Amino acid sequence: MRIAHVITRMILGGAQENTLLCCEGAMRDYGDDVLLVTGPALGPEGSLLDRARAGGVPLAIVSSLRRPLHPWRDLASYRKIKTILRGFQPDVVHTHSAKGGILGRAAAWSLGVPAVVHTVHGAPFHPYQDRGARVLFQACERWAAGRCHMLVSVADAMTDLMVAAGVAPREKFMTIHSGVEVEPLLCAAEHRDRVRRKLGYDRRHVVIGKIARLFRLKGHQYVIRAARQVVDAEPNSRFLLVGDGVLRGRLCRQIAKAGLEDHFQLTGLVPPQEIPEFIAAMDIVVHASLREGLARVLPQALIVGRPVVSYDIDGAREVVVPQETGFLLPPRSVDELAEALVDLVRDPPLRERLAAEGRRRLAEPFRHQRTTAELRALYEELLA
Repeated sequence: MRIAHVITRMILGGAQENTLLCCEGAMRDYGDDVLLVTGPALGPEGSLLDRARAGGVPLAIVSSLRRPLHPWRDLASYRKIKTILRGFQPDVVHTHSAKGGILGRAAAWSLGVPAVVHTVHGAPFHPYQDRGARVLFQACERWAAGRCHMLVSVADAMTDLMVAAGVAPREKFMTIHSGVEVEPLLCAAEHRDRVRRKLGYDRRHVVIGKIARLFRLKGHQYVIRAARQVVDAEPNSRFLLVGDGVLRGRLCRQIAKAGLEDHFQLTGLVPPQEIPEFIAAMDIVVHASLREGLARVLPQALIVGRPVVSYDIDGAREVVVPQETGFLLPPRSVDELAEALVDLVRDPPLRERLAAEGRRRLAEPFRHQRTTAELRALYEELLA
């Protein structure tokens, strides 16, 4: 097949890594001709473009394609994407993210591409927007849904949300989990002692980690507020924040104001291939985002063998089963978050039991080879 993927930007993120794995898998396992169309990876969140180039994935960079709304740039991006697709002559166009999804579907549909697919990694509309923005994004998604043949959700919760918003009927959706590289996660424990020594932790310390961009709605502020209670109850607790972003300065000031500087460590950007060993260095993984399709870190942590504490948002409940693989808590809660973390810090057997069950359940369903195979079967069905 000739498959073009369109995504707004290739920063270090779950949707981006999943897209790159799908490109690599289609080329390696099926011999497909693949083209990845994307904007520049701007900002402090890092870039996956070098990894794409190293893996031999053909790239088409659209310099005007950016995340913020900008009518003139967006029109230029649409025209450029359409020119690129006309030259590539794809059998399938598969779009990702809000901006890339709308412009990519519009361009592919206008060219009569035989199969147009869009993956919903996370809805672009959410309760934390003002009403005007939410209504606009819902209208855009309804319009774009009429210009593709199938919508793929990374979690059933995404389908429920999109159907409730009137984006498209339920029969136009199917769920395919966002795959991860499982083998490095299964072998990550061998790196634990080395990474903990490098980070300055010893056997006394129970490390609570969060992996996310330092960005709005990622919930770092709630973790810091809960940390004060956790440290007061268990002084050997340590917090490890993996990632970078525009909120780094604000979060560092919050940590200092709470008197927690000796208990927090911020790593900055970490290459995706090193994430498994950082998870292995942790004892507990916390996920406090307020919106996320299905956070990549949840299956990753459980496959490594670490229990998770997550806010009950979007697709989290599809992998975090209370008292079986972790804790699910009300969004924005602080006292409940602190209580769950203290319980896990004090109870190593509970940590082991939750993590073992999570690994048993998730290692096979989340293999990225399975994701690629399911997507390719979808493409074949649509083309037939």
